[in-house]
Amino acid sequence: MFAGSERGGKAMAIAFTLIETAKLNGVDPQAWLTDVLSRIADHKINRIDELLPWNYPAGE
Repeated sequence: MFAGSERGGKAMAIAFTLIETAKLNGVDPQAWLTDVLSRIADHKINRIDELLPWNYPAGE
């Protein structure tokens, strides 16, 4: 209803899940997402767990 379409709703759900997961782990969501998006293209796929919010230093 507020997302404009079913696809928009799914995208919002993903974004909200990422933001809330960061908050639950004591991480600033904006800082975490900015860092992850700047690093993910060059990051090795077998080490992707390093980018997860519970592996990100809190307060950074």
